[in-house]
Amino acid sequence: MSGEKILLVEDEENIASLLSQYLSMQRYEIIKAADGDRALEICYESLPDLIILDLMLPIMDGWEVCRRLKKDPITKDIPIIILTARRDERDVIEGLELGADDYVKKPFSLAELHARIKTILRRAHPASPQNETIKLGKLELIADADILTYEDIKIVLTPIETELIKILMKNAPKIVSREQLLAKVWGTYLGETRTIDVHISRLRTKVKKAGLNFNLIETVRHRGYRLGGDINDEKH
Repeated sequence: MSGEKILLVEDEENIASLLSQYLSMQRYEIIKAADGDRALEICYESLPDLIILDLMLPIMDGWEVCRRLKKDPITKDIPIIILTARRDERDVIEGLELGADDYVKKPFSLAELHARIKTILRRAHPASPQNETIKLGKLELIADADILTYEDIKIVLTPIETELIKILMKNAPKIVSREQLLAKVWGTYLGETRTIDVHISRLRTKVKKAGLNFNLIETVRHRGYRLGGDINDEKH
């Protein structure tokens, strides 16, 4: 895919310039903003296909930008990738809870970021409808709608969460390593495997809040993840 419009929101000029040049070479149309207020203005003017959003911005920070965009029906479906130099994982999880689709920690490789962009755009704009539904016991994933159901419980997923659950369901009861998940979801082994842990943690929280109280995703120490618990059990 090429020609998609990306809004790059970054106040550090050297980073913004590097990313803009690199992504332009990958045939994306790049629009830049250096603060949160301007990012919102440009977003409503241009309706980009994807937003790369730094968290630490002047005037209005990235969390607030994300919150406002995801609350507005006009912009809520625009995918957002968070850029962060902060080490506190809670900051990243807050961004994901606000509706961001993915995150990349600074410093990062350009190839890693490009892999994330391609994955999210491919998921957001599929070449043709997949109409893929996967069933495992009482668990059902409607992949093209990003919906996971268990009996009368319905959970709305992000595109990344959908891909993670789909891989775990297709491989159940086998263990899937973090490296395999990186390769299958993002199409690359680049990046921190901790990325997977953050998305799984967020997904577990979402599942629990929806009322699914057994351990849906099990961590196998030093090996990876697999579907856990008994998905045929009644919910508690």
